[in-house]
Amino acid sequence: MISMRISLVIVFCLAATVVFAGDFILTSPTIKPGAFLTEEQVFNGFGCSGKNESPALKWTAGPAGTKSYAVTVYDPDAPTGSGWWHWVVYNIPASVTELSAGAGDSTGKLLPPGAVQGRTDFGIHAFGGACPPKGDKPHRYIFTVFSLKIEKIDVPFDSTAALIGFTINANSLKKASFTAEYGR
Repeated sequence: MISMRISLVIVFCLAATVVFAGDFILTSPTIKPGAFLTEEQVFNGFGCSGKNESPALKWTAGPAGTKSYAVTVYDPDAPTGSGWWHWVVYNIPASVTELSAGAGDSTGKLLPPGAVQGRTDFGIHAFGGACPPKGDKPHRYIFTVFSLKIEKIDVPFDSTAALIGFTINANSLKKASFTAEYGR
């Protein structure tokens, strides 16, 4: 009876290890989940005066079948009725599992080869930092990486973030997110 219990404990531990090893996780050395964004990630415009720098992001390898990645930053609290897209990057090669700080600048020079920045709700093809209206409760900024079953998202260059997001979600194998906040 004792050996059967030990066997069950061993099987349970091995199963738990496999599940844990298969997790898809997004982290950032610059932003801690639940923390307030810093001046680096605040927009420079619309009444805000931040550095407008995209944070460094790192993720674990996606599940089997991952052919590319996409990264989004979304504010569901923006007073628009539809939220606000702050960053959309897609066609990130499957061999890449991180973006450096500042990779979201308008030149795209720090992005991996082949990666494309979609048009954000600021109307730009670059990272647009936090800039909620003064007096609003702090807004949530959801950073998400998607593992995709396709190598390339084929949409027109000036597509909306909503269209790109639809294509990302239609081809997603798995996603990992964390949320940070900012208010003024």
